[in-house]
Amino acid sequence: MNYTVLITPESKDLIQQHLELGYPNEACGFLLGEDHGESRTIQEVIAVPNVQKGDQKRRFAIAPLDYIQAERIALEKGLQLLGIYHSHPNHPALPSIHDLQQALPFFSYFIWSVQDRHATKLTSWRLNEQLQEFEEEKILVLTYSI
Repeated sequence: MNYTVLITPESKDLIQQHLELGYPNEACGFLLGEDHGESRTIQEVIAVPNVQKGDQKRRFAIAPLDYIQAERIALEKGLQLLGIYHSHPNHPALPSIHDLQQALPFFSYFIWSVQDRHATKLTSWRLNEQLQEFEEEKILVLTYSI
């Protein structure tokens, strides 16, 4: 299926700043917004710490309490928790085997390649449960704020 993700310029900028500051480690956070079936709109993002034990340059983990807090914030704002963003320091913006193993259905997964502290390419992926593989989503940056 062809999915499209719309994102506000402010949310895109916040993600980019967070991921560049987290370099050379992977940084991560949540995507909040509204789902419209084949499209969704990301209106807010929540940066969270990478709590991965060990090699944070190649892996990220999000604390369970951060998931709960993100759900609570989304509910309070009348939004949905739609996905997760994270960086791939000095690697392509393509899902890894680890990303696939950790993926949840419904979520959009933004992956941003960060090369030498500069975010270079942003992609978005959604798990196809039947095929157990990712399908790329089209990302469009809105020209206005919501």
